[in-house]
Amino acid sequence: MKLGSPAHKELFCRSFLEGHRRYEPESLPWPDLDGEPLALLRSLPFWTFALQAEADAGPMISACAALERDPLVRAALQLQADEETRHAGILRHMIARYALHADEPKVEVPTDAIEAFIDFGFEECFDSFGAFGLFQLAREHALVPGALFDIFEHVMEEEARHIVFFINWFAHRQVNQGRVARVLRHPKALWHYGKALRKLVDLVRDDDAPEGQDFIVSGASAFIDDLTPMLILSRCLTENERRLAGFDRRLLVPRLGPALAGLALKVLERLPERWSGARRPARAPRDHVDVAPAHPS
Repeated sequence: MKLGSPAHKELFCRSFLEGHRRYEPESLPWPDLDGEPLALLRSLPFWTFALQAEADAGPMISACAALERDPLVRAALQLQADEETRHAGILRHMIARYALHADEPKVEVPTDAIEAFIDFGFEECFDSFGAFGLFQLAREHALVPGALFDIFEHVMEEEARHIVFFINWFAHRQVNQGRVARVLRHPKALWHYGKALRKLVDLVRDDDAPEGQDFIVSGASAFIDDLTPMLILSRCLTENERRLAGFDRRLLVPRLGPALAGLALKVLERLPERWSGARRPARAPRDHVDVAPAHPS
């Protein structure tokens, strides 16, 4: 499959469009909660930040879609915008149903929607990689009923589709912007990955950041008492491979996050256990998805 070709465009757009599932947040089988599970959800500090992130995404990607000339690519972009808006709807319904504390977000569409979507897409590649593993850990350890995790399984599936669509959309766009953009595709991807990684690291290291802003990590830590770097990295790699295994092998998948995590895990595995601060987690068999850093996208 030649990147940037009409066949590549047809494959990544059609795959994305055909993978869409129709449902409304209100129609999902929300479980009744009381006692400790409800108290746990109400104690989590991140609902405002999670809702803001989802609410921002839909209008931004919709603005990006409006600038797209190709009708097939435009339809795929608009579908992602609709799914992101539905994610915000899931959170709103959950917040209202269980009386969780969250402020209603104020959404502003960025001036440069395309550049904002590119930044968002590379951030989502890192965020989803972490969310896949931490979601599974929370499912295994939380007191919250499994039915609630079943609902958010829809979101995890859609996040996997989003990052695969994005990374192929970005490659297709760069290849078709001319020779210079084609040559700079990998450096530009690395620059955006670096920007996303710096943002993530700054958020984790900033002691003055509002509680709950790093909602992926803080959410999992609320469910799991013994979170360690080795446990997180191992589970994120396993879950990332599992969730991306079903995509057409001709499509690009995000590789840099898994490659960095794999390298970090190898370093930790070679350290004495008292230094790594972690028990050795069981490693699941690797499936066919290649996470080697053959290229940054």
